[in-house]
Amino acid sequence: MDKVITISRQYGSGGREIGAKIAEHFGIPFYDNELITRAAKESGFAEAHFENPEKKASNSLLYSIAMGMNSYGNQEMGFTHLSLDDRIFLAQSDVIRKVAAEGPCVIVGRCADYVLKDFDNVINVFIWADMPFRRERAIRIDGLAENKAEENILKIDKRRANYYNYHASEKWGRAENYHLSVKSSYAGIDHAVKVICTYIEGSEEDK
Repeated sequence: MDKVITISRQYGSGGREIGAKIAEHFGIPFYDNELITRAAKESGFAEAHFENPEKKASNSLLYSIAMGMNSYGNQEMGFTHLSLDDRIFLAQSDVIRKVAAEGPCVIVGRCADYVLKDFDNVINVFIWADMPFRRERAIRIDGLAENKAEENILKIDKRRANYYNYHASEKWGRAENYHLSVKSSYAGIDHAVKVICTYIEGSEEDK
């Protein structure tokens, strides 16, 4: 298996757990918080700068204004004119491309599907679920307060969407951005893993 699998996910859908189990199934590296440590080490930025960047993306318009608009493609501006958050994103993206070039792996979140859009061996997966499923997991696993669980889930999803939409200039969760979309609340975590692994293995056979 020579694929790099990116996992985008709704909060509470089990995307991280699914990604970890896919990596275990294929015996390949799994990258989530590990990217933070490596990006910090290679860039010289403190790890804290890479943690939960989505928290700053509460509103897509205000976020773009606060970040000075997305100027990655403006060569006249140069990277020195980018905000700290944009430079953090570029440093993280560099690490994502490096780990993808090193071999098969699973990468969770961090706009990895967009960062690796020019790689031929990438399979992009989106994990989503019904609210009751997400709410139960958020309360049980993450310790969210029952009376505000749904509200917080929606806020986190909005932040993830705004972060992705700003940096990727595309729409988070839109079907055409992914090879496969799996509803974990219907399939269950373990069956979702089987479905995705079967899909990946099928793509290998079709070469």
